[in-house]
Amino acid sequence: MTEGDPAKKAALKVLGVRKNYGPVVAVAGVDLVVDEGEFFTLLGPSGSGKTTLLRLIAGFERPDAGRIELGGRDVTSVPPYLRDTNTVFQDYALFPHMSVAENIAYGLRVKHVFTGLGGRRPNQLSGGQRQRVALARAVVNEPEVLLLDEPLGALDLKLRQEMQIELKQIQKEVGITFVYVTHDQEEALTMSDRIAVMSNGQIEQVGPPVEVYERPATEFVAGFIGISNVLVRDGVRFVVRPEKIRMLAEGESAPSGMIVEPGEVEEVIYVGMSTRYVVHLERGEHLVAVRQNMDALGDAERFEGRSVRLAWTADHTFVLDKGR
Repeated sequence: MTEGDPAKKAALKVLGVRKNYGPVVAVAGVDLVVDEGEFFTLLGPSGSGKTTLLRLIAGFERPDAGRIELGGRDVTSVPPYLRDTNTVFQDYALFPHMSVAENIAYGLRVKHVFTGLGGRRPNQLSGGQRQRVALARAVVNEPEVLLLDEPLGALDLKLRQEMQIELKQIQKEVGITFVYVTHDQEEALTMSDRIAVMSNGQIEQVGPPVEVYERPATEFVAGFIGISNVLVRDGVRFVVRPEKIRMLAEGESAPSGMIVEPGEVEEVIYVGMSTRYVVHLERGEHLVAVRQNMDALGDAERFEGRSVRLAWTADHTFVLDKGR
């Protein structure tokens, strides 16, 4: 089981939960513990089972096997409206015939919330405002666990980044346990206390963002979160992240103790504040290296089509789980 902090009380436990849709296994015997007050994220690509797992926790779906506990209470067979949870959806799920104040007051009478917006209808609000109303309506009842199903997916990039910070601040202030579903790796790394990376209905790894990024347990995790270089040496598979690689021009010496591999730059990809270099190593493998663009035009011309050497330290590599 993916245990939480032993010093904290569990807000949510998922024990051996399975869900099939005909021959398709959506959730394959998942075990999970989420602590009280934790911002916990289920991260994975489409079809990984993350949304199905969230719906099982909410009670919108029934598991074929296993048990779900909220606050120590078995709610496996309890309908959604009797579970101490609320859900925020990507499409807001606001009542169009109600005003902002009426939407928030759904389930609880509130006053003087969202000054200046209270009398408006949802169709008079921006996407960010609608998502704030949906969040306010969900937290006003102070549920044991708040479930968020890709709530920022419909927003533009700048607003989504602003809402990420705002969501994390709200979660800290109200102290409610958040279980958040997303396919956006940056979103998960930015907001989460812990992340569960899912693939094919299973959890590949659970841990804090730094651990999941820096020490991926499987090749899937290494490839899904950020860009990873997976290398094989003497039958051992290991990962080195592009930003850990130092690219040396001809005649430039490497600091002592570094692993050095010669190659040739095949492709240069300018991405704004950094540039990615795809390098074909002499030993046949391809690696991606990243350099920050310290100058206005970067230094792509210096390396494009040139022979280079890539250097990194052993401390910046991580051996993958041989059993996965």
